Amino acid sequence: MAYSSQIRAAVGAVRESLAGVGVGVQDRRFTQHGEHDPLPDAPLVLVACSGGRDSMALAAVARTVCASLGVRCGAVVVDHGLQAGSGRVARETADRCERLGLAPVTLRAVQVRESGSGVEAAARDARYRALAAAAREYDASAVLLAHTRDDQAETVLLGLLRSGGIDAIAGMPPTFDRDGVLFARPFLELGRADTTAICEQLRVAWWDDPTNGEAAEGPLDARYPLRSRIRHDLMPALVRFMGGDVSAVLARGARSARHDKEYLDAEAERALADVACFAGTADAVDGSDTAGAAGAAEPAGANAVRAGERRERRAALLFDARKLGALHPAIRRRVIAHGLASVGVAGNQWQVEAIERLAVDWHGQGAVNLSGGYSANRQKHVIRVCQDGMHENRGCSGSD
Repeated sequence: MAYSSQIRAAVGAVRESLAGVGVGVQDRRFTQHGEHDPLPDAPLVLVACSGGRDSMALAAVARTVCASLGVRCGAVVVDHGLQAGSGRVARETADRCERLGLAPVTLRAVQVRESGSGVEAAARDARYRALAAAAREYDASAVLLAHTRDDQAETVLLGLLRSGGIDAIAGMPPTFDRDGVLFARPFLELGRADTTAICEQLRVAWWDDPTNGEAAEGPLDARYPLRSRIRHDLMPALVRFMGGDVSAVLARGARSARHDKEYLDAEAERALADVACFAGTADAVDGSDTAGAAGAAEPAGANAVRAGERRERRAALLFDARKLGALHPAIRRRVIAHGLASVGVAGNQWQVEAIERLAVDWHGQGAVNLSGGYSANRQKHVIRVCQDGMHENRGCSGSD
């Protein structure tokens, strides 16, 4: 079968993505023409499949690529239960994946519990938990996500509207680790028009999510998710204004910004190890401020985060306010965000800036309230990030 330009591009993108995560040709047999079944213990790649055109195109292409490498290819279908008939859609999607030859195909129903960050964010968290659980259960080498160049452009605009900064411009990374599972996005260089063409050429059916508003006439109202409104209303307006492919421009900018973000994140990790540590250590930040805590000093940072996750996420974090305040603002705010993440706290922009003021604009202000029952409080030259009730505990405060 002669492949179209869209299918050739997709095959190349999946091959490159798999190679990037260490999945390559398993045996010399697979460099030869003809059909060759992968070994039962060959690496497994799972495709996260919603049933939409993007993920169905990825499922079809990934199945072909994996077969040529001697790699097993399966799928995970997540039913969020947020729409009437979602179970039927999920089952039909799983059936399509099985007909494409993917195996295993597993369907996971999740409960979406909204906790103040919005239904979309809660659904995303539930979905990733289900995907990670399936990957661990099947010992998958990686999970492939079907985000396209258009999704990347929408993500950049979404980030700019919500917060801004280099992280918003950087968009979605091509690979990342979550809950110990490796995720990859092979289609970030392909557009939605490409995935539509692939499905049509391969005669693969798909499902259109009604919350995307594709069938709606006129602007979408606030009942639709913000991402859907960006896709339906803002992106077409920008195309009319610029007269070109806005998604390609935004995606190209995201690739460049990601290099900057990765560098700043690496610098922030190095700085974090110098200005912060976990509580319960002698002379943890400054001998005069933390003497009396027991144990050996443990610096914060990427290695300490992993160690902390193995023991307990309730550890307190101590920042040296003077050292923190001396950092450049671009690094200082990342250091704070990385430090919060090290104790399992997802700090928003306002919270990070409020903690920053404890270091650079200290005038006796009160604690900064954080998620998960945590707060940040300055005493003398130490900013302590503890769960409420632990600030008076020796394990957090030491002896001032």
